[in-house]
Amino acid sequence: MAATKGERSGIATGPNKGHKTEARVNKPRVSRTKGHLSKRTAFVREIVKEVAGLAPYERRVVELLRNSKDKRARKLAKKRLGTFGRAKAKVDELQRVIAESRRAGH
Repeated sequence: MAATKGERSGIATGPNKGHKTEARVNKPRVSRTKGHLSKRTAFVREIVKEVAGLAPYERRVVELLRNSKDKRARKLAKKRLGTFGRAKAKVDELQRVIAESRRAGH
């Protein structure tokens, strides 16, 4: 009767000594979901973007992208947003916006 690792045998001696117990199932901690975008937040942001339109710096970035000045656009976005990673994400997002506007226009 070899008990598997972490399992109690119910015997008083030996490597797996002790009462037989059942492992508790812990709920995941709230801290594990930090930074996760909820459906509601995503929806609200989408509506706000639809109503308010682009920020002035975003319009400048779009203009630079249309004139094929990608590097300059990323530099401007970095200056406004703080990190190059965020800047690249924003430029990609705005390129999708430009592509959508082209599709809607034709």
